[in-house]
Amino acid sequence: MRDIVKKHLNKINKKEEKILKNNKGIIDVKLEPLVDKVESFVPEGLKDTLNKAFYNAFKLIFEKGTKIIEKSYNKKRIQEKHNFHDFSFRKIKNRRTLKKIDRHAQRSNFINMSISTIEGAGLGFLGMGLPDIPLFTAVILKTIYEISLSYGYLYELDDERIYILNLINAALTTDETQKKFNFRVDAISHNIDNNLYMEYDMDKEIIRTSKILADSMLTSKFV
Repeated sequence: MRDIVKKHLNKINKKEEKILKNNKGIIDVKLEPLVDKVESFVPEGLKDTLNKAFYNAFKLIFEKGTKIIEKSYNKKRIQEKHNFHDFSFRKIKNRRTLKKIDRHAQRSNFINMSISTIEGAGLGFLGMGLPDIPLFTAVILKTIYEISLSYGYLYELDDERIYILNLINAALTTDETQKKFNFRVDAISHNIDNNLYMEYDMDKEIIRTSKILADSMLTSKFV
């Protein structure tokens, strides 16, 4: 069983390394000079306003909105599917049952990422208003919540929220910054899995992710 899991994890790690090494496509390379130029013209006041909007959205959702988001999917059904595939793997212990767990999670990922992409494109082209920020943030968190459940993880605890925030940071950054956040994601995951104490400032974590999200949205909007 350990050999099968180890091989599967090695395969995932290789995919991850490939993404980190080649995270700039042709479009990214061509747009980078334009993006840098555009960023210098974005009004500082607009940046601050958007930062605060994302910050308030995260605070609101973490404090009161998770249960509302959970109404948009069947939490119990996702958990039951994971438990079934996990039980099958532990009983049969082969690559086929392990891949079933992955396929279940990837199916959720595919559907929700499609929705997230549509939401992002709509906001970028039609013009994003501040009232849209909580909804957009909820869509991002909904995606991550469903993937978490598909793999048997929860998301209600502060440690898990720190993990989610850094996961978003890693997804929206590039080059060395992305590698730094990816390393942090792995470290947080290790601490959670081993019940190790983590020292963190939730407020600072939300501020950091809000800035990264705001910068990302402003860049795509102005380009």
